[in-house]
This record gives sequence, structure tokens and C-alpha cells, in this order.
Amino acid sequence: MRRENQSHVSEFLLLGLPIWPEQQGVFFALFLGMYLTTVLGNLLIILLIRLDPRLHTPMYFFLSHLALTDVSFSSVTVPKMLMIMQTQDQSIPYAECITQIYFFIFFACIDNLLLAVMAYDRYVAICHPLHYAIIMKDELCICLLAVSWLLSCAYALTHTLLLAQLSFCADNIIPHFFCDLAILLKVACSDTTLNEMVTFTAGAMILIFPLSGILVSYGLIGVSILRVPSTKGICKALSTCGSHLSVVSLFYGTIMALYLSSSSGQSQDKDIIASVMYTVVTPMLNPFIYSLRNRDMTLALGSLFRNNNLFAK
Repeated sequence: MRRENQSHVSEFLLLGLPIWPEQQGVFFALFLGMYLTTVLGNLLIILLIRLDPRLHTPMYFFLSHLALTDVSFSSVTVPKMLMIMQTQDQSIPYAECITQIYFFIFFACIDNLLLAVMAYDRYVAICHPLHYAIIMKDELCICLLAVSWLLSCAYALTHTLLLAQLSFCADNIIPHFFCDLAILLKVACSDTTLNEMVTFTAGAMILIFPLSGILVSYGLIGVSILRVPSTKGICKALSTCGSHLSVVSLFYGTIMALYLSSSSGQSQDKDIIASVMYTVVTPMLNPFIYSLRNRDMTLALGSLFRNNNLFAK
């Protein structure tokens, strides 16, 4: 136990982004534009999948939930960051901080699991095309989605309940733009051994198993393509999997960059930049990746615009 004279803090102070005061206006406009792009882009994907019958397939069913998760994930941190930049009020109540951590972990975990589920869907579609409709039935899709939500809820709730047991003393300053679990564990007064053990073990499992599933799925897809090395088959596989692979690379690439910067003892500023990448930039880029690199989404978008033009006339 570190300090015996423990007291309960009512709020924390978020220092925000490491930018000069005179740059606040420029960065506020930049991040507001990025956040609005994230919300509108992902909601557009959900709308297209909802309206176009050609997109009523398991792949786009999971994609619509991934888009919803991206909007929610970005909304956990960005609005508070924008509010701090606009009002200069850096305080965040204790309850709001704990709630932010819960939903941050919750949606990050769902994002991770959905990417693995979508990789499995692509594996079935390419390696077992004749049995795709039989395997990927509505019941299985709903079951995979429900399991992803339940696992994410349990994982986030475990961290949140353990965090709520800790005591915090006078040191209530968080050098970040949101309530980060790792930083809160550092400023806690009480023993955080159990928290760190759960973070290491459960965190490794929730990250390694989905990533392993993605790698195995695409490994089997690669083997299937090599067995029948036709140009048509390769083009079909690339068009089907290219968007998902791009999103996977972006998601795990930013997490890897954050882990490497933290483990190498680099400055807190670099950790914040890496966090901006996966909380702000990645959710914003996902709609562009799926709309520009996916033929079905492009056709659906074109149909939506044509229908709107007809109604306008």
C-alpha cells in the first residue's frame, strides 16, 4: 500500500492535447470537422446498408454494427475534448471519468471482436462459397454479435469495478485528453496489483485471440487462392477482403504504435498522438475505406444519389 492518508477525489483534471493556447481555435475546428465526418460517414454506411437490398448480407450486417461502434467509440472521448478546448474547463467529475473508461473499453473491445468476426465471414465466403448461406445463417450472425457484445460488456465491467475499488489522493491530474485506465492506475493511492494483473492477462487475451483468428482466417484464404491461382479468383478475393484488411491494418497498427511508444519510455505527448490516431482518425477513415474500396458500397451510394435526384425533379 502506498499512502495511508487516502481521500476520495470528486473530480480529475484533464490536461488535454499538448498544444499552445493560441492554437486552440485551429485544433478545435480541425477535430470538430473530423468528428462530424466520423459521425456522418458511419451513419451513411448504416443508412446505405439499411436501404439497399443488395447489402442485406452477413458481411454488411457486421459492417453496419462496426460503423455504429466507430461512432460510439469516437463519441466517448472527442466531445469532452472539444468542450475542454472551447471552455478551458479541464475538470471531469469522478463518476463521469469512470463511466468514460467503461464505455471506452467497451466499444474498443467490440471493435476488436467485430473485426475478427468479419474475417471469419470472409473466410467462409471465399473458402466455402457453396455452403456460405448454410453456415452464415441469421441465427449464427446474431449469436456472434451477441457474444461480442456480452464479452465486451463483461471485460469493461471487470476493469470498471476494480477501478472503483481504488482510492485517489491529492494527485488528480491526468495528462491526457480522456480518462485513460493506465494513467489512473498510476495516480491511485491504493494497491493496483490486481488491476495490473487483470489488465495484462485479460487484455492480452481479448487482443491476441481475435488477432489470431484474423490471421488464421486470412492465412486459409491465401492458401485457398494459391490452390486455384486464377486472376479472376484473386481479383474477387482482393475486392472482397481489401477493405477489411485495410481497416484491420489501421486498427492494429495504431494499437501497436501506442504499445511500442509506451514500452520504449517515450514522451507522454507521443502516447497522446497515438491515442488521437485510434480514437479520432481511425473511426473517421473507416467509412472512406469501405465506400471507396468496396464495389457494392459504391453502387449503393450511386443508387442513393440517383434516387435523390429523381425525387428532387
